[in-house]
Formats: sequence, C-alpha cells, structure tokens
Amino acid sequence: MSSIASQQPDAAARAIASRDGFDAAMRGRRAECDGGKGIEGTHFAGRQEFAGVLTGHFRDFGDYPWRWYLMTDFTRKPTGFTHEAVWCDAGNLIIEGEE
Repeated sequence: MSSIASQQPDAAARAIASRDGFDAAMRGRRAECDGGKGIEGTHFAGRQEFAGVLTGHFRDFGDYPWRWYLMTDFTRKPTGFTHEAVWCDAGNLIIEGEE
C-alpha cells in the first residue's frame, strides 16, 4: 500500500513498467486493506489498516500484473495519516459483501 503523496520513486522503481486503468465494477465498492513497509531507521516493518471506497482506478506493475487499486473516502485510517487516498494491493483487499 502506498500513498498518492509518497516521495518520488527511485530509479529502480521507475524502471518497472506500469499500466494505469479503470475497472468500473470496482468503482464505489467499500473495502478494507492492510499493508506495510519498513520503519525508517529500524529493522522492523509496520502494518497499517484502511477502510474506505475504491475509485475503480488501478495500476498494474510488471509483466505478470501486480494490481493496486486506489482507495479514498476513508472510514478507517492510521492515526496521523494525512493523505486523501492510498493505493492498495489487490491481494490485500477485502471487498465488503464478498467472502
């Protein structure tokens, strides 16, 4: 998961091919996602949990697509999280009404 206001990616990240798209079937779906990354200055990773509404916008990375969906309108977000949207790994999404 990453914020849309994240710092600019490094050269290695920019070298990964990506494709932006829109999935109308995902637009407006309520969902939860979690994810995390390393905590700067430590050897630990943190977890963050979000709940909100998917916009339908997605981004695929790599030859074997690794899909991320954009989430906004949060009903749950980490304390101090100031961004208006977050990208959620499709594999970490729990869509409301689906098992």
